Amino acid sequence: MEFKPIQILYALLSLFIVFNYGMLLQGFVRKIGARVGRRYGIRFYQPYIDLIKNYTKRSTITHGIMYYLGPVFRLTGGIGLIMFTPLIFGSDIFGNFSFSGDVILILYFMFFGTLGMALGAAEGGHPYSAIGVTRGLAQTTAFELPLALAILSIAIQYQTLSVSEIVAAQQGGIMNWTLFTNPVATAAAMLAFLGSMMRSPFDVVLAPQEVPIGPPTEYHSSLLGILQTNRAIFPAAKLVLFMNLFFGGATSWWELVIKTFFIYMWSVFVGVVYPRYRVDQSIRWFLRIPLILGILAILLM
Repeated sequence: MEFKPIQILYALLSLFIVFNYGMLLQGFVRKIGARVGRRYGIRFYQPYIDLIKNYTKRSTITHGIMYYLGPVFRLTGGIGLIMFTPLIFGSDIFGNFSFSGDVILILYFMFFGTLGMALGAAEGGHPYSAIGVTRGLAQTTAFELPLALAILSIAIQYQTLSVSEIVAAQQGGIMNWTLFTNPVATAAAMLAFLGSMMRSPFDVVLAPQEVPIGPPTEYHSSLLGILQTNRAIFPAAKLVLFMNLFFGGATSWWELVIKTFFIYMWSVFVGVVYPRYRVDQSIRWFLRIPLILGILAILLM
């Protein structure tokens, strides 16, 4: 694909839209969770207030350079993921920088932020932060295995490593979606998706029931604001990615919103129904059914 300078502006517009979509999803989903528990819940725009509050604060605590780069690496992972994931199929404006072989790059970006946070939080010196990062890396490794196998399975199926070409292969009707042409890979990926969203029962890093809730015990002020920004961008980008790979992509914004909302509600439903796993329980779970389905998806292809 020929690069044009105007694509940078289009990509920034895509990033702006995805960021606000992620922020609104956070507010509405927390509201839904509260209503399920018979509580009133927050205002849907509360995430914006929290973000502005943190960005206006400054800290006098000093740590090593990697401590400050950790949140930047984390945000880079989310931004990189959305930059190379097409939002609207066939759109010159919202196609972003998708290219042949971008699936491999996208998998790297999904792990890049987690690794950066591990390095940054470890330099902070807080024992609880190190505990949270250790949990996160262990669980990430566990759910990345079935996810990678599922994506490799559909790459073999469609004979391409391009997200745009995978979406193109699913056009022509709902029965052409990967959900129906490769249900085993879709099942493996959607089970791994639960871990990647880090909601209950897999919120082993940010478990609200515990005092040591991972890196946020050490990060604060504008650094925590950067993490909150990524917490809006990264999940929304993953929703778009899964929609493209397994649910036919989107040819309009309405289609994107509807599909990604229901994909997100899959993790929300599971999080509301099931209590949190311990770290060892979470890892064993991903290395059983999801991993077996991922291997089976490869064998069937």
